[in-house]
Amino acid sequence: MKRIVISAITAAALATSTFAATSMTLYGVKGPMKANEHKAVKVLIEEATKLGFELSDPHERINDGYKTKYGSTQLDTLNFMSITNDKMINKIAAKYPQIGGFSPFNMYSYKMLNEDTTWVGHLDANMMLDIVGINDKATRAEFVKHFEPLDAAIKKTMGKGTERKVSFDKLPAEPLMTFTYQIPADADIADWVEEWQEKYEELFEERKYIIAGFKNMVEAWDDLELDHHYEQFFVYSLCHFGFSNAIFNDVPEAGAFAPCSMYCYVDKDSRTMHVGMPKLEAWMAATNITDKAKVKMILDLDKEIIQTMHDLKD
Repeated sequence: MKRIVISAITAAALATSTFAATSMTLYGVKGPMKANEHKAVKVLIEEATKLGFELSDPHERINDGYKTKYGSTQLDTLNFMSITNDKMINKIAAKYPQIGGFSPFNMYSYKMLNEDTTWVGHLDANMMLDIVGINDKATRAEFVKHFEPLDAAIKKTMGKGTERKVSFDKLPAEPLMTFTYQIPADADIADWVEEWQEKYEELFEERKYIIAGFKNMVEAWDDLELDHHYEQFFVYSLCHFGFSNAIFNDVPEAGAFAPCSMYCYVDKDSRTMHVGMPKLEAWMAATNITDKAKVKMILDLDKEIIQTMHDLKD
């Protein structure tokens, strides 16, 4: 197993926890990017859709944005596809709403300019469950199994490529940030949530974040005529362009976590909204980031997101 060299700034923050040793499996095919990019995007969209995964917010060739805004990039291509299996998530969310921390999750592909391989992959399902704290064995087995046909489709589409795994040693002691907001007794829940969303989007955009996607899970489940016990359940896809440029050019594997899924839900007959999101510190541990400048950037961004969520209570 690969060992992480923990810098002084993170040593106190990390603690042993139950986890999957693999953070992600990547499937690669060699050759010029133009010859393989279509294959990568095809499997991310067409094949996933055939298997019951719903594409909500595609973001293709993010590297072009990096080059335009920052003048250069080490990436030849970078594509994010936010997807969910709405039926599966409905079933798990009945007991474990924190599954929203990876609903949508990112199916992504990338190629570095100095390499000849285009990679496609997603986070390991076991690690997703570890980060959001779902330990029930039956639930874990079912969630992991529903990725198997998707991974088989990736292998088939990518052809006789290569496969590699990214491994890690431990997750942060608390890899998930959570918040609660009380809805006033005299407020209409839908109106209150809409006002909260407006303030949320305004605050994050003021602080240079991008709302990279939004998924209303209640609407998705209602459209599928699936039962649920939620008054509200929606997920924001949150991105910081400068941060992602600074990290992904050197550690493209970290792109599997992006954009961040921040879930928000209100149970029926409740006046409390619960919000949660995997910490960027979990990205750092799962992708073995130890560079001091990047570690500081990651921990600072976690603090800023947490502060912004507290500011929403003012």
